[in-house]
Amino acid sequence: MTQRSRQFIEFALESGVLAFGDFTTKSGRRTPYFFNAGRFDHGAALLRLARFYAQTILAGRDAGTLRFDMLFGPAYKGIALAAATAMALAEFGVDVPFSYNRKEAKDHGEGGLLVGAPLAGRVLIVDDVITDGAAKRESVALIRAQGAEPAGVVIMLDRMERTGPDGGLSPDSAVRSFEKVTGTPVMSIASLDDLLAFLRSDAPFAASVRDRLPALEQYRLRYGA
Repeated sequence: MTQRSRQFIEFALESGVLAFGDFTTKSGRRTPYFFNAGRFDHGAALLRLARFYAQTILAGRDAGTLRFDMLFGPAYKGIALAAATAMALAEFGVDVPFSYNRKEAKDHGEGGLLVGAPLAGRVLIVDDVITDGAAKRESVALIRAQGAEPAGVVIMLDRMERTGPDGGLSPDSAVRSFEKVTGTPVMSIASLDDLLAFLRSDAPFAASVRDRLPALEQYRLRYGA
C-alpha cells in the first residue's frame, strides 16, 4: 500500500464512496463492500479525486511504464473524470488534450460520436472501475478505429475479482482478462489488497472500520484472483 493509495482509501471512506455492509452487485453476487464513484458529487471532491488520477498517471510516466499524448473519457462517468484529470494534470504542468464519446451519434451540429480533441497518438482512457470490461473494450476499439493507439486505462479501484457465477469463475480478474484480450495495461489508484492492508494498518481512520476485515478477507479468498 503506497501513501497515495492509503490517502485515497481514507478519502473514499470520508466521502461515503466506500461503504461496508451486505450489498448485491448487478451480477447478483453478494459483497461486504460497495464502491459508488457517483458519490464524488461535489466540486471539491471531484478536484481532489482528479489530483489522485493525475498523480497516479504521472507516477507511471516517471517510472517509464506509461507514455500518453491525450485523455479519453468513456460516456458517461468517464466524461467528467477525463475532463477533471486533464485540469489536474495541467496544474502539475502537463497540458494534454482530452475527448469523450456520446452513447449515440449526433446527426447535427458537429455530428458524430466524439466530442473534444481528435483521437490521435497514444490515448489514455480514464474511468471509474472495470466490472466486466465491455465498455473499456468498446473504447479501445473506438480509439483504434480512429487510427490512434490505446496507451492504457486508469481507474480508481481494482477489485481484483474474478467474474462469473460460483462454480464457473473465470481464472483471471476482470482487469487481467481485459489486459489479455486488448493488450492494453490498466493502472489503478488503489486495489482491494490496498484496502485490506489499510484495514490491517495502524492508520487512525482504519480503527473505526477494522471489524470489517474478516468479511473482506473471506470475500478475497472466495472471489479474488
